[in-house]
Amino acid sequence: MKKEIKYGDIFDVGIDEPVYTSGVVCRLLGIPVWVLKQLDKEEIVSPPRKKGRSRLYSKNELNKLSHIWYIMQEKKVKITSLRYVLEMEAKVYKEK
Repeated sequence: MKKEIKYGDIFDVGIDEPVYTSGVVCRLLGIPVWVLKQLDKEEIVSPPRKKGRSRLYSKNELNKLSHIWYIMQEKKVKITSLRYVLEMEAKVYKEK
């Protein structure tokens, strides 16, 4: 019996593998380019560049960006306050 191959099996990418360009990230998450650039500038989510090329984001960073975008949109937190909010969240979750 022949095993059916699913596309997820072929393109299985590790959670920390940097494969998503900033354009793809913006399209997937609905984040404006300027926000992504500002988050990079503030080093809140700043994946390394590879030999002068554009930054590549991992699934892990996409998850973090999705959470950050939620905080910004739903909780009305500005980029300048994000670092503090994320640190407080990390502290709360660490204590549990």
